[in-house]
Amino acid sequence: MRASARRIWGMVYRHLALFRRSWPRVVELMYWPVLQMVVWGFVTAYVAGVQQSTASIAAGALLGGVLLWEVALRSQMGFAITFLEEIWSRNLGHIFVSPLRPWELVAALVGMSAIRMLAGVLPAVLLAWLLYGFGLFSLGPVVVLFFAALMIMGWAVALGVTSMILRHGAGAETLAWSVLFGLAPFSAVFYPVSVLPGWLQPVAYAIPAAHVFEGMRAALLESRIAWGHLGLAFALDLVWLGLGAWLFMAQFRRARERGALLSIGE
Repeated sequence: MRASARRIWGMVYRHLALFRRSWPRVVELMYWPVLQMVVWGFVTAYVAGVQQSTASIAAGALLGGVLLWEVALRSQMGFAITFLEEIWSRNLGHIFVSPLRPWELVAALVGMSAIRMLAGVLPAVLLAWLLYGFGLFSLGPVVVLFFAALMIMGWAVALGVTSMILRHGAGAETLAWSVLFGLAPFSAVFYPVSVLPGWLQPVAYAIPAAHVFEGMRAALLESRIAWGHLGLAFALDLVWLGLGAWLFMAQFRRARERGALLSIGE
Protein backbone atom coordinates (compact mmCIF):
# COMPACT_ATOMS: atom_id res chain seq x y z
CA MET A 1 0.00 0.00 0.00
CA ARG A 2 2.88 2.37 0.69
CA ALA A 3 4.26 1.76 -2.81
CA SER A 4 0.79 2.36 -4.29
CA ALA A 5 0.46 5.59 -2.32
CA ARG A 6 3.82 6.78 -3.69
CA ARG A 7 2.78 6.03 -7.27
CA ILE A 8 -0.56 7.79 -6.80
CA TRP A 9 1.14 10.80 -5.25
CA GLY A 10 3.66 10.84 -8.10
CA MET A 11 0.83 11.13 -10.62
CA VAL A 12 -0.91 13.84 -8.59
CA TYR A 13 2.33 15.78 -8.11
CA ARG A 14 3.03 15.67 -11.86
CA HIS A 15 -0.19 17.56 -12.54
CA LEU A 16 0.18 19.90 -9.56
CA ALA A 17 3.58 20.89 -10.96
CA LEU A 18 1.86 22.00 -14.17
CA PHE A 19 -0.31 24.43 -12.19
CA ARG A 20 2.67 25.71 -10.22
CA ARG A 21 4.37 26.75 -13.46
CA SER A 22 1.33 28.10 -15.31
CA TRP A 23 -0.90 30.75 -13.75
CA PRO A 24 -3.36 30.66 -16.72
CA ARG A 25 -4.21 27.08 -15.72
CA VAL A 26 -5.06 28.25 -12.21
CA VAL A 27 -7.20 31.12 -13.50
CA GLU A 28 -9.02 28.73 -15.85
CA LEU A 29 -10.05 26.56 -12.90
CA MET A 30 -11.88 29.47 -11.28
CA TYR A 31 -13.04 31.29 -14.40
CA TRP A 32 -16.15 29.33 -15.39
CA PRO A 33 -17.56 28.66 -11.89
CA VAL A 34 -17.16 32.33 -10.95
CA LEU A 35 -18.62 33.51 -14.27
CA GLN A 36 -21.63 31.19 -13.90
CA MET A 37 -22.22 32.38 -10.36
CA VAL A 38 -22.00 36.07 -11.30
CA VAL A 39 -24.36 35.72 -14.29
CA TRP A 40 -26.94 33.70 -12.35
CA GLY A 41 -26.58 36.03 -9.40
CA PHE A 42 -27.62 38.98 -11.56
CA VAL A 43 -30.47 36.94 -13.03
CA THR A 44 -31.79 36.03 -9.59
CA ALA A 45 -31.36 39.62 -8.42
CA TYR A 46 -33.49 40.76 -11.33
CA VAL A 47 -36.15 38.09 -10.86
CA ALA A 48 -36.35 38.72 -7.11
CA GLY A 49 -36.77 42.48 -7.57
CA VAL A 50 -33.41 43.76 -8.82
CA GLN A 51 -31.71 44.85 -5.59
CA GLN A 52 -34.34 44.71 -2.87
CA SER A 53 -34.55 40.91 -2.47
CA THR A 54 -31.27 39.50 -3.71
CA ALA A 55 -30.96 37.32 -0.62
CA SER A 56 -34.48 35.89 -0.87
CA ILE A 57 -35.23 32.19 -0.71
CA ALA A 58 -35.95 32.08 -4.45
CA ALA A 59 -32.57 33.62 -5.23
CA GLY A 60 -30.93 31.23 -2.78
CA ALA A 61 -32.47 28.20 -4.47
CA LEU A 62 -31.14 29.28 -7.86
CA LEU A 63 -27.68 30.25 -6.59
CA GLY A 64 -27.46 27.05 -4.55
CA GLY A 65 -28.34 25.05 -7.64
CA VAL A 66 -25.67 26.82 -9.70
CA LEU A 67 -22.94 26.29 -7.10
CA LEU A 68 -23.79 22.66 -6.38
CA TRP A 69 -24.08 21.80 -10.07
CA GLU A 70 -20.57 23.18 -10.53
CA VAL A 71 -19.38 20.59 -7.99
CA ALA A 72 -20.59 17.73 -10.21
CA LEU A 73 -19.46 19.44 -13.40
CA ARG A 74 -15.96 20.34 -12.17
CA SER A 75 -15.46 16.87 -10.65
CA GLN A 76 -16.33 15.19 -13.93
CA MET A 77 -14.34 17.59 -16.08
CA GLY A 78 -11.36 17.60 -13.71
CA PHE A 79 -11.12 13.81 -13.92
CA ALA A 80 -11.60 13.62 -17.69
CA ILE A 81 -9.34 16.55 -18.59
CA THR A 82 -6.53 15.29 -16.37
CA PHE A 83 -6.75 11.98 -18.27
CA LEU A 84 -6.81 13.85 -21.59
CA GLU A 85 -3.66 15.74 -20.65
CA GLU A 86 -1.85 12.40 -20.48
CA ILE A 87 -3.10 11.65 -23.99
CA TRP A 88 -2.25 15.08 -25.38
CA SER A 89 1.29 14.80 -24.04
CA ARG A 90 1.63 11.26 -25.52
CA ASN A 91 2.36 10.04 -22.00
CA LEU A 92 -0.22 7.29 -21.53
CA GLY A 93 2.03 4.54 -22.87
CA HIS A 94 4.94 5.74 -20.74
CA ILE A 95 2.79 5.66 -17.62
CA PHE A 96 1.90 2.02 -18.05
CA VAL A 97 5.47 0.98 -18.76
CA SER A 98 5.92 1.86 -15.09
CA PRO A 99 4.48 -0.32 -12.29
CA LEU A 100 1.41 1.95 -12.12
CA ARG A 101 -1.81 -0.07 -11.98
CA PRO A 102 -5.09 1.03 -13.56
CA TRP A 103 -6.80 1.55 -10.19
CA GLU A 104 -3.88 3.71 -9.07
CA LEU A 105 -4.30 5.88 -12.16
CA VAL A 106 -8.01 6.21 -11.34
CA ALA A 107 -7.17 7.13 -7.73
CA ALA A 108 -4.76 9.83 -8.95
CA LEU A 109 -7.39 11.18 -11.34
CA VAL A 110 -9.92 11.27 -8.50
CA GLY A 111 -7.44 13.18 -6.33
CA MET A 112 -6.75 15.74 -9.05
CA SER A 113 -10.47 16.03 -9.75
CA ALA A 114 -11.14 16.91 -6.10
CA ILE A 115 -8.34 19.49 -6.07
CA ARG A 116 -9.52 21.09 -9.32
CA MET A 117 -13.13 21.15 -8.13
CA LEU A 118 -12.27 22.82 -4.81
CA ALA A 119 -10.01 25.36 -6.53
CA GLY A 120 -12.83 26.29 -8.89
CA VAL A 121 -15.93 26.12 -6.70
CA LEU A 122 -14.75 27.59 -3.39
CA PRO A 123 -13.91 31.04 -4.86
CA ALA A 124 -17.39 31.09 -6.45
CA VAL A 125 -18.97 30.16 -3.08
CA LEU A 126 -17.05 33.01 -1.42
CA LEU A 127 -18.10 35.53 -4.07
CA ALA A 128 -21.74 34.42 -3.80
CA TRP A 129 -21.58 35.34 -0.11
CA LEU A 130 -19.78 38.65 -0.71
CA LEU A 131 -21.87 39.84 -3.68
CA TYR A 132 -25.31 38.41 -2.98
CA GLY A 133 -25.31 37.52 0.71
CA PHE A 134 -25.89 33.83 -0.08
CA GLY A 135 -23.92 31.48 2.15
CA LEU A 136 -24.04 27.93 0.80
CA PHE A 137 -22.56 26.54 4.00
CA SER A 138 -25.30 28.24 6.02
CA LEU A 139 -27.40 25.20 5.08
CA GLY A 140 -25.33 23.32 7.66
CA PRO A 141 -23.03 20.29 7.65
CA VAL A 142 -25.36 18.56 5.18
CA VAL A 143 -23.64 20.61 2.45
CA VAL A 144 -20.63 18.32 2.84
CA LEU A 145 -22.87 15.35 1.99
CA PHE A 146 -24.24 17.24 -1.01
CA PHE A 147 -20.68 17.87 -2.19
CA ALA A 148 -19.70 14.22 -1.69
CA ALA A 149 -22.72 12.82 -3.53
CA LEU A 150 -22.21 15.14 -6.50
CA MET A 151 -18.47 14.48 -6.65
CA ILE A 152 -19.02 10.72 -6.76
CA MET A 153 -21.56 11.14 -9.54
CA GLY A 154 -19.05 13.28 -11.45
CA TRP A 155 -16.38 10.60 -11.10
CA ALA A 156 -18.79 7.89 -12.28
CA VAL A 157 -19.67 9.90 -15.40
CA ALA A 158 -15.98 10.66 -15.98
CA LEU A 159 -15.14 6.94 -15.89
CA GLY A 160 -17.69 6.45 -18.65
CA VAL A 161 -16.21 9.34 -20.64
CA THR A 162 -12.64 8.04 -20.33
CA SER A 163 -13.90 4.60 -21.38
CA MET A 164 -15.31 6.11 -24.56
CA ILE A 165 -12.01 7.91 -25.19
CA LEU A 166 -10.12 4.62 -24.78
CA ARG A 167 -12.55 2.99 -27.20
CA HIS A 168 -12.97 5.73 -29.84
CA GLY A 169 -9.87 7.90 -29.36
CA ALA A 170 -9.87 11.60 -30.23
CA GLY A 171 -13.39 11.40 -31.66
CA ALA A 172 -14.79 11.06 -28.15
CA GLU A 173 -12.79 13.88 -26.53
CA THR A 174 -15.66 16.38 -26.76
CA LEU A 175 -17.65 14.21 -24.35
CA ALA A 176 -15.38 15.50 -21.58
CA TRP A 177 -17.02 18.94 -21.93
CA SER A 178 -20.53 18.05 -23.04
CA VAL A 179 -21.85 14.85 -21.50
CA LEU A 180 -22.87 16.20 -18.09
CA PHE A 181 -24.66 19.17 -19.64
CA GLY A 182 -26.97 16.64 -21.28
CA LEU A 183 -28.03 15.40 -17.84
CA ALA A 184 -28.74 18.88 -16.47
CA PRO A 185 -32.38 19.13 -17.69
CA PHE A 186 -33.21 15.87 -15.88
CA SER A 187 -31.20 16.57 -12.73
CA ALA A 188 -33.65 19.08 -11.21
CA VAL A 189 -30.92 21.67 -10.73
CA PHE A 190 -33.18 24.75 -10.85
CA TYR A 191 -36.63 23.25 -10.39
CA PRO A 192 -38.20 20.29 -8.56
CA VAL A 193 -38.64 16.94 -10.26
CA SER A 194 -42.41 17.43 -10.08
CA VAL A 195 -42.11 20.10 -12.83
CA LEU A 196 -41.02 17.45 -15.34
CA PRO A 197 -43.57 15.47 -17.36
CA GLY A 198 -44.70 12.31 -15.59
CA TRP A 199 -42.90 9.99 -18.00
CA LEU A 200 -39.59 11.82 -17.37
CA GLN A 201 -39.75 11.79 -13.57
CA PRO A 202 -38.51 8.16 -13.24
CA VAL A 203 -35.54 9.13 -15.43
CA ALA A 204 -34.78 12.06 -13.12
CA TYR A 205 -35.04 9.90 -10.00
CA ALA A 206 -32.47 7.51 -11.50
CA ILE A 207 -29.91 10.36 -11.49
CA PRO A 208 -28.12 10.94 -8.14
CA ALA A 209 -27.99 14.71 -8.67
CA ALA A 210 -31.80 14.99 -8.75
CA HIS A 211 -31.98 13.66 -5.19
CA VAL A 212 -29.23 16.04 -4.07
CA PHE A 213 -31.05 19.07 -5.43
CA GLU A 214 -34.36 17.92 -3.97
CA GLY A 215 -32.51 17.67 -0.66
CA MET A 216 -31.01 21.13 -1.13
CA ARG A 217 -34.44 22.67 -1.65
CA ALA A 218 -35.80 20.83 1.40
CA ALA A 219 -32.94 22.26 3.50
CA LEU A 220 -33.38 25.76 2.09
CA LEU A 221 -37.17 26.04 1.90
CA GLU A 222 -38.26 23.77 4.75
CA SER A 223 -35.18 23.80 7.02
CA ARG A 224 -35.06 20.01 7.16
CA ILE A 225 -32.65 17.33 6.01
CA ALA A 226 -34.22 14.99 3.46
CA TRP A 227 -32.42 11.84 4.54
CA GLY A 228 -34.42 9.74 2.10
CA HIS A 229 -33.16 11.71 -0.88
CA LEU A 230 -29.59 11.69 0.46
CA GLY A 231 -29.69 7.92 0.97
CA LEU A 232 -30.97 7.37 -2.56
CA ALA A 233 -28.34 9.73 -3.96
CA PHE A 234 -25.50 7.74 -2.41
CA ALA A 235 -27.07 4.39 -3.34
CA LEU A 236 -27.37 5.50 -6.97
CA ASP A 237 -23.80 6.84 -6.80
CA LEU A 238 -22.57 3.36 -5.93
CA VAL A 239 -24.49 1.85 -8.84
CA TRP A 240 -23.21 4.48 -11.28
CA LEU A 241 -19.66 4.16 -9.93
CA GLY A 242 -19.75 0.38 -10.25
CA LEU A 243 -20.98 0.57 -13.85
CA GLY A 244 -18.40 3.24 -14.70
CA ALA A 245 -15.55 1.20 -13.17
CA TRP A 246 -16.64 -1.95 -15.01
CA LEU A 247 -16.82 -0.10 -18.32
CA PHE A 248 -13.45 1.58 -17.76
CA MET A 249 -11.67 -1.69 -16.96
CA ALA A 250 -13.28 -3.45 -19.94
CA GLN A 251 -12.19 -0.71 -22.35
CA PHE A 252 -8.76 -0.43 -20.73
CA ARG A 253 -8.13 -4.16 -21.31
CA ARG A 254 -9.28 -3.86 -24.93
CA ALA A 255 -7.09 -0.79 -25.47
CA ARG A 256 -4.07 -2.61 -24.06
CA GLU A 257 -4.70 -5.64 -26.26
CA ARG A 258 -5.03 -3.43 -29.37
CA GLY A 259 -1.98 -1.36 -28.49
CA ALA A 260 -4.18 1.73 -28.33
CA LEU A 261 -2.47 2.98 -25.17
CA LEU A 262 0.51 3.90 -27.38
CA SER A 263 -1.39 5.23 -30.38
CA ILE A 264 -4.44 6.92 -28.86
CA GLY A 265 -4.70 10.59 -29.74
CA GLU A 266 -2.58 10.29 -32.90
